[in-house]
Amino acid sequence: MDLSTSPLLERLAPARHVLIAGGGGGFDVFSGLPLYFRLRELGKTVTLANLSFTQLSKVQGTWPVPGVLQVEASTEGPEYYFPEGWLSRWFARRGDKVPVYCFEQTGMASLREAYAALQAHLGFDAVVLVDGGTDILMRGDEVGLGTPHEDIASLGAVQALAVPEKLVVCLGFGVDFHHGVCHAHFLESVAALSKEGGYLGVTALLEAMPEVALYKDAVAFVCERMPRAPSIVSLSVVSALEGDYGDVHRTERTRGSTLWINPLMSMYWAFDLMAVARRCLYLEALKDTTTQAQMHLIIEAFRATRPVRPWKDIPV
Repeated sequence: MDLSTSPLLERLAPARHVLIAGGGGGFDVFSGLPLYFRLRELGKTVTLANLSFTQLSKVQGTWPVPGVLQVEASTEGPEYYFPEGWLSRWFARRGDKVPVYCFEQTGMASLREAYAALQAHLGFDAVVLVDGGTDILMRGDEVGLGTPHEDIASLGAVQALAVPEKLVVCLGFGVDFHHGVCHAHFLESVAALSKEGGYLGVTALLEAMPEVALYKDAVAFVCERMPRAPSIVSLSVVSALEGDYGDVHRTERTRGSTLWINPLMSMYWAFDLMAVARRCLYLEALKDTTTQAQMHLIIEAFRATRPVRPWKDIPV
């Protein structure tokens, strides 16, 4: 490894088929799009998946394996919220047939079974779990965990997969302040992962990159068609890419809150997934859960028995 290499892309170089999966639900799969386009240009097979917030019971799609719905451009779904469907339609407008595989919101055990079934069905040999934000690195004793249920269920599910390469990529440094995450604690986690060789550095996304232009177009297309529920994370990252700074709002959903749009928001932070999983203090306690309600109870019980590290401002 030297300054001419990208540790993230170097780790993925041997892979033939990469699954890029949104780990935290919602629009997280969109945060993986710049990497998706780069890997496609490198000649790799790349598949998109997402832990979905869509009401999948209202989607008229096919279930290739239990717990996973295959969404395509022609798939009909809820009018109010269906980012995966609109993303597939965006690809179709470009003449590209790209399905998005949607995982149901479940507990870790059920999600683990769904990931294993999808791997057997598709045969991918690498997984990049993408977090829109940075709360996936919270180990459990921080003052704010963000929205841990989906992230940690996905983390535990992918940890158990028998594939050669498993990575975590975060996009949107600062976004999770909206959910009470202390970013000094995030940087502390990065330092701890660096000490054990699990930190793979940052990769800047720049507006001049063709992959970024495609990402921005996809975000704009889908958010315009979901005006009541656009993505706060994706629009914040787009603002950062375009050079905005500070309390800049692109959606009415953030009115009344204070945002910190900043250049670090448009960088990929990459990590070895197994190293991230080892640091999570409550992942093992969640391994047998089959519902989000079970996960919630276990997380609350864990938090009640551990001292919580207080908020720390970044001293700069």
